[in-house]
Amino acid sequence: MTNEIATNHLIAVYAAYAAASIALTCFLARTLFRNGAVFLEDVFADNPRMASSVNHLLVVGFYLLNLGYALLLLKAGDGVITAADAIETLARKLGALLLALGLVHMANLYVFHRIRRRGQLRMAPPPVKPQMQHATATAHA
Repeated sequence: MTNEIATNHLIAVYAAYAAASIALTCFLARTLFRNGAVFLEDVFADNPRMASSVNHLLVVGFYLLNLGYALLLLKAGDGVITAADAIETLARKLGALLLALGLVHMANLYVFHRIRRRGQLRMAPPPVKPQMQHATATAHA
């Protein structure tokens, strides 16, 4: 009887985890696509088609990474006997998924920040050569 209860809890964990993973993936992908477009347009200011293309590719990569990692985390093991175990397993899996996605997202933002900064430096005017030395200016005063 205990094995049957554990199986029922595992099925509930799997169903809840699959539903939450898919819902989170869709919500986050739409949010990142919409809000990331503005950021990428600034990063690729000289090439708006590139910004749009990179945004689409990032969303596809996000779906692949998120759903692939979610599937890897699916197996719960044999320790799910009670409803509390099921809730803890589900929370642990969703927490691991969200932490991994957050880290990847922060890494992407850092990379695009660096690209943007490099582009701004390239478009900046060259530094102005000093007209006079400070020591010369104080000696004439």
